Amino acid sequence: MRKIEIIDNEKIVLTDEAEMVYEKEITPFGNSAKIGAPREYIGRRAYVIILKK
Repeated sequence: MRKIEIIDNEKIVLTDEAEMVYEKEITPFGNSAKIGAPREYIGRRAYVIILKK
């Protein structure tokens, strides 16, 4: 069962089966933006969490 819980806007609790966790910077892509990921994960589901500066 998938569960995402945000506690006091500071902590995130994610209960799900995860294969990889990594950090990337969002980069410009035309009039939009993108986050690079390894090719092997094309078509897979992902969570994107935008952090405050």
